[in-house]
Amino acid sequence: MRLVILGTGNMASSHAAHFSAIEGVEIVGAVDLNQERVDRFAGEYNIERTFTSLDEALAWGDFDSIANVTPDRFHYETSMQAMAAGKHVFCEKPLATNYEHAMEMADFADKQGLIGMVNLTYRNVAELQRFREIVLAGEVGAIKHVEASYLQSWLVSKAWGDWRTDPTWLWRLSSDHGSNGTLGDIGIHILDFAVFGIDSDIDHAFCRLKTFDKAPEGKIDDYVLDANDSFTMSLEFGNGALGVIHATRWAPGYLNTLRLRAYGDKGGIEIQHGFDGTSLRLCTGEDIETQNWVEMPVEPVPTNYHRFAEAVWAGETRQPDFRHAANLQRVLDLGFVSEANRRELNVR
Repeated sequence: MRLVILGTGNMASSHAAHFSAIEGVEIVGAVDLNQERVDRFAGEYNIERTFTSLDEALAWGDFDSIANVTPDRFHYETSMQAMAAGKHVFCEKPLATNYEHAMEMADFADKQGLIGMVNLTYRNVAELQRFREIVLAGEVGAIKHVEASYLQSWLVSKAWGDWRTDPTWLWRLSSDHGSNGTLGDIGIHILDFAVFGIDSDIDHAFCRLKTFDKAPEGKIDDYVLDANDSFTMSLEFGNGALGVIHATRWAPGYLNTLRLRAYGDKGGIEIQHGFDGTSLRLCTGEDIETQNWVEMPVEPVPTNYHRFAEAVWAGETRQPDFRHAANLQRVLDLGFVSEANRRELNVR
């Protein structure tokens, strides 16, 4: 597979490192509006060709696929342009900034007979894959209750840099700069973590959003800090379970931590994943009587990058695909509607 990386920001390095390690994948080009930045990126990863626009890359055209690592608000336009030129697309999350665009992208990929997949990175966590296997095997029985959280602390910590002075973080706090806040940024990750883990879509959702005061008059330079910092969702899943999903950037002590807990009529299962490691625990059978939790062993799993390459070679889309990401985007979009109307909404 001959691949071009579109956008050479922070996440592009992860794409370059993973794809370059896959036998049979060749990164043949990189695209960025900034010539100096794209040249530096290409030099670091031994990429022969550079372009300062997608138009230039498509005019050359000697490649099969793009890894779309542009900012969120450009995913729709650039992915549609690439697919119109017959290129498979591996897109960073979220697929688009609204459900209508995301579904249009999914429909267009199907119409063109192209592979369209989304880099929901936590699918790469082996413990989450094992979590799902245990649920599907019926080891915890029928799921009754679900808790999921995504905790970050960069609004109260400088571990990732100072958000007050760094545009890398400031834009995420401003709707004028393309941010949909915590719900739009990491909401799709924790929704997928839960939906994939328990193998059930969401039927109903009630969402609350909160933006906290962070600067005098709510702005820094031309960044109006109006994007939501925290969200909570009360959910009913298609399998009948009730659940709560929440995320925040105001969680001291948690740099970047995801948790998922599912409780069924035969047992409970919990996963915690962060930069300091991952744990998967199970409580079933006689252990229920003593509340004893057992650490579960896991085996490595293929990454999304591998799955995309295999999908292109096989000519058959793998998960997570555009349509799945579009369905998650519908839940996120309805979250804003739910907050505005202060009522529960039917997701289906």
